[in-house]
Amino acid sequence: MGTGRTLNKAPRTRPIKSQGEKRRRIKAQRARLVKLGLEEVAVAKMQPEAVRKLVQKPARVKKSVAAAAAAAVAAATVAAVVAQ
Repeated sequence: MGTGRTLNKAPRTRPIKSQGEKRRRIKAQRARLVKLGLEEVAVAKMQPEAVRKLVQKPARVKKSVAAAAAAAVAAATVAAVVAQ
């Protein structure tokens, strides 16, 4: 009695996750967030779970970065007006 085809098919054997691949994925996700407009220093300080959550919603990240930039411009304008 042989083992048959059912036990020898490819999907039966799952790939093993490696730490090197995990580091590569995290590095790529961090680079993606920097491309979306987040500061590199801020991204470097984030936990991997937070990075993963932000990468899932790129439109939301772009929107928040744009809002932060607009707020910074407004603050700079107000400071310039007050300084005069």
